Amino acid sequence: MARILIIDDESSIRSTLSGILEDEGHRTTLCESGEEGIAQFARDEFDLVFLDLWLPGIDGLAVLERLRSAGAPPVIVISGHGSVDTAVRATRLGAYDFLEKPLSLERVLLTVNHALSDRHLREQVRDLRRHLTLEELLIGESEPMQRLEQQIRSAAPASTRVLITGENGSGKEIVARTLHRLSLRADQAFVDVNCAAIPEELIESELFGHRKGAFTGAIDDRKGKFELADGGTLFLDEIGDMSLKTQAKVLRVLQEQTFQRVGGQQTIKVDVRVIAATNKDLEAEIANASFRSDLYYRLNVIPIEVPPLRARGNDIILLAEHFLRRFAAETGRPKKKLSAGAGAKLRGYAWPGNVRELRNVIERLAILLPNDTIEAEDIQLGARTEAPAQIAMNLTLKEARDEFEKQYILARLREYAGNVSRTADALGVERSNLYRKLHAYGIRVERP
Repeated sequence: MARILIIDDESSIRSTLSGILEDEGHRTTLCESGEEGIAQFARDEFDLVFLDLWLPGIDGLAVLERLRSAGAPPVIVISGHGSVDTAVRATRLGAYDFLEKPLSLERVLLTVNHALSDRHLREQVRDLRRHLTLEELLIGESEPMQRLEQQIRSAAPASTRVLITGENGSGKEIVARTLHRLSLRADQAFVDVNCAAIPEELIESELFGHRKGAFTGAIDDRKGKFELADGGTLFLDEIGDMSLKTQAKVLRVLQEQTFQRVGGQQTIKVDVRVIAATNKDLEAEIANASFRSDLYYRLNVIPIEVPPLRARGNDIILLAEHFLRRFAAETGRPKKKLSAGAGAKLRGYAWPGNVRELRNVIERLAILLPNDTIEAEDIQLGARTEAPAQIAMNLTLKEARDEFEKQYILARLREYAGNVSRTADALGVERSNLYRKLHAYGIRVERP
């Protein structure tokens, strides 16, 4: 049974449609004007709408536009003055189908059945997509991941701005995409911008677009990311690398939801949900006068921190098994197994590159290792694809110092086969002090 709204100024049409549909077990609500239909739609939930185009007051096309912008279900347009032009306009505004008066009983019932079936199928696909997205991201049973999942579920339905923080490779972009896919904007665009990858002289054009001739190389009008994301979500990745000049312009757009293209005079209004992400400490950047405090507070309405992989305990093994299954399916090869020793080695590593590094390690093993079982000696950890100088350029002094300390402790632990007392003696520190550092760095010691 479906709830169906009928908007038509002819009482005979309303009663005829109502009778046909209620005989099929549906419930109907009748309105004789566009204004009444819009008000009724705002009060109740409906599965389908019949809408006449020729109405007193607000005409049918205007009502259709209002209903679709409010997230209406399928709308079947009916009219006694049909034309190809009218049908095309109605379809462009989002009408599901166009029926001419006098109405055919068979055509009405067939269209209703198709519309309700399509609606049901779309809901199933959307629910499945949301479930798979969360499953892909939230593999793990650790307490940090349970908190993250709850934060995502709570924040996603709103259009509130979100600031995602976390280390490189921890999955900030996946969190942003999941927030979008679980939101009411899921059917609209998700547009991402890597603020660190765009040269300063081009970032303004990239975000706001430009008019032809605005600068050398502007050979045509171009929409910017804000305009492309209208109605959907704009993801500003590495927001901490944006210049102060650009920060000021982004702040104005967030405040007013309007902007002008580079070289243009027209004011463009948009409805965009902004999600930002950074691996930097923005409060420290504010103290250093490198980031605007007013922009920070505009973005940081809902803060979400993505935990590093080293803090997720046995999730490391669950993720490794997930990647092994995926690569086996993609290559058509049998899935490889992790030995107990291999699992312990994965668990004992600090994973400075986080989930991205783990995925690369497992992919390399799945493709290149000839054996069916992965042993500890097969796993080569700590080999970074970047040169040491490049790594240092991506870290603050504190991050680089902490990273060295983690790797040094791990190396000495391996040297003494996981014996904390002997490792503490070798390092020249109290055992209790070493235990505090192991806990702080998320290092779990497993004796062989």
